[in-house]
Amino acid sequence: MTARGFLPRTSMNRRTFLGFGVGAAATVALASCAPAPTWIQPDSSQVRDAERRRRGTGRVTNVTLTAARIELDLAGVTASTWAYGAVPAPVIRVGAGDTLKATVHNQLPTDTSIHWHGVALRNDMDGVPPITQQAVKGGSSFGYDFIAPDPGTYWFHPHTGVQLDRGLYGALIVEDPAEPGRYDNEWVIVLDDWLDGVTATPDKVLKELSAGMAGMGGMGDMFMRMGNALMGATSDILAGDAGDVYYPYYLINGKPPADPSQFTGRPGDRIRLRIINAGSDTAFRLAIGGHALTITHTDGFPVNPVEVDSILIGMGERYDALLTLGDGIFPLVAQAEGKRDRGFALVRTADATPPDRDVSLPELSSKRIGTTARVGTATKLTASKQVVLPERRPDREISLALTGSMDAYDWAINEQRFDMSRPLGNAYEVRSGERVRLTVTNKTTMWHPFHLHGHTFQHSDNGPRKDTSIILPGRSLTVDFDADNPGLWVAHCHNLYHAESGMMTVIGYSN
Repeated sequence: MTARGFLPRTSMNRRTFLGFGVGAAATVALASCAPAPTWIQPDSSQVRDAERRRRGTGRVTNVTLTAARIELDLAGVTASTWAYGAVPAPVIRVGAGDTLKATVHNQLPTDTSIHWHGVALRNDMDGVPPITQQAVKGGSSFGYDFIAPDPGTYWFHPHTGVQLDRGLYGALIVEDPAEPGRYDNEWVIVLDDWLDGVTATPDKVLKELSAGMAGMGGMGDMFMRMGNALMGATSDILAGDAGDVYYPYYLINGKPPADPSQFTGRPGDRIRLRIINAGSDTAFRLAIGGHALTITHTDGFPVNPVEVDSILIGMGERYDALLTLGDGIFPLVAQAEGKRDRGFALVRTADATPPDRDVSLPELSSKRIGTTARVGTATKLTASKQVVLPERRPDREISLALTGSMDAYDWAINEQRFDMSRPLGNAYEVRSGERVRLTVTNKTTMWHPFHLHGHTFQHSDNGPRKDTSIILPGRSLTVDFDADNPGLWVAHCHNLYHAESGMMTVIGYSN
């Protein structure tokens, strides 16, 4: 059976995304004092027309993804989890402008979906039940079919409950036919924080966090675990609280430090790294011992190259970087920022004794955090001239405030927690053809990686083109994007537990 179209107009449980349609949500919105916009629906002619205007190459890549239970070996510890056959899933590669046809078979005991993170694809393929599609029920299938217009490093994961914090994710690489190819090899590096099947399930973690942490704020700077919550995880580079959740493992390409992933090459090889943070609550700072990294892209789009010692990567972000391999065996470390633990892998170009997984890297020294030129963040980058948005005054300005706290776990946008029973109740309107200026202000004491679906935005002052950006406590991010992809698009914090608790909204196109 293939699931198509929108959900029936019945009651729904927010956790499992069951049974509330977009049409019903729009009807609910009409009950407010102001007339509701006439939203462009994901199955509309405007969405189909936008796909035709992409004028793809005509080449088609067919893949099959089966979401099912698996057993994951974590250096002798067996974790029962869900995945698309492996953790991470096998890399999917297409060319820019090619069509991806991905058939998803759901063998899970619950509904699921796939969101193609960062891809400016057609709205009805974005994988966000109940807004853009009906959830794929257990025992059924769904066919995703879309043109991948822009080259770059992307990834895919569910947008259903807290399923991302299992093993349901993988890399999507959209290759550039005009890529100069000035490198000898390419390594895809997927970072993750892991607890499923070891200490708890993600649903149990969300239930614990949702009870709030009020009354525990008097512990000062004490670093400790409280059930599945983590207290006192702080980071200077993240300007405060680094995360909410205790994870027993941090993985690189599905492997823990005790059984590290290994990358092999030859001395002098020039390597392109494609780095993806698939974690749910953890920023990673990645470095390779004895090597400098030159950032070339972020979230798929090229930037003017910047050499750094390490790269800070928030959940959902991607960075491409180049390095020239030395002679020997080197540690590749993904420091779990503020959490006093790390992912660990090995880079080999010769037979040698491997470094200890706790090896200290000068590239990750706390003394270097203050020397901002050597820690790669989006604030240090500028967009390459070929992807800079043309200068234009904004036609519309939208202001979003990230609100809430760990105490009540009441994460929200403009103090309105997202309600899956009326997903368009607090939606923000745009119209096709507009230049939109979006200002996102973090009014909380935690950092948040903010993600907009279906578009890339540009940071102010010729900053990078991105779809996911870190916003520190007390700071604002101002970005511009062109409203050229009609439909209903989610915007949210990519801390999974913050989004699922309500830090999410919809930016919708109207007629």
